[in-house]
Amino acid sequence: MNKIEAVILDWAGTVVDYGSVAPTSIFVEAFKQAFDFDISLAEARVPMGMGKWDHIKTLGRLPEVDARWRKQFGQSMTDKTVDKIYQTFMPLQIAKVVEHATPIAGVLNTLEWLKTQEIKIGSCSGYPRAVMEALVPVAADLGYRPDAYVASDDLAPGSRPGPWMALQNVIELGIKDVANCIKFDDSAPGITEGLTAGMWTVGIAVTGNAIGLTEREWQGLDIEQQAELTQSAYNKLYQAGAHYVVDSLADATLVVQEIMARRTRGERP
Repeated sequence: MNKIEAVILDWAGTVVDYGSVAPTSIFVEAFKQAFDFDISLAEARVPMGMGKWDHIKTLGRLPEVDARWRKQFGQSMTDKTVDKIYQTFMPLQIAKVVEHATPIAGVLNTLEWLKTQEIKIGSCSGYPRAVMEALVPVAADLGYRPDAYVASDDLAPGSRPGPWMALQNVIELGIKDVANCIKFDDSAPGITEGLTAGMWTVGIAVTGNAIGLTEREWQGLDIEQQAELTQSAYNKLYQAGAHYVVDSLADATLVVQEIMARRTRGERP
């Protein structure tokens, strides 16, 4: 059956948390609290989309971070170091995530349209289960209730950039063909997740991690600044392999219709 059956949505920066602010700021705070070590917001964003333990480990391997870490501590970060930062990160993240659970403007309208097309709503996140269990009910109270969600630590093989969370959504939603799914994400690992799962992929540029500004910060820019950042974000997501890129999930209806038409013609990702 050549029909779009489901969309698989990322959370922060795609559906909620304009700018993907909640996870980024907490990485900075966790490094500071655990080891009195400074990282920048820009550095914290580099591995965004990965599971949070893997995110911390990847951060520590960034050449500039590793150099500062070795200068301060005499050796590179170990897995025990990552464990301590992660243990510091978790309660901070759980407390912070509920403050950024409001759906991004216009997203709920897109989701309502998808439902009129009999398209199911799946979701997955770089957040672990403990964080998702705090976020999901708050988002539900604010109007976002996906048909399924999968956390980064739910599956033994791991999380992004592997395909496992997206494929678990396929199982839970009873999807007949992965080519009937569209994966929406604001990060390169999330786009890779969709591609390796055999899905269509759509990058989210303006509201997500690729730009990384709150809605107020974004609106405070002039048109030229917005255009420059938007072009850069589109380039990053296309370079990651996205089939399409949009500013926001709120703008995604036309892209979904185009993919629906391509599936009707028998095309696959």
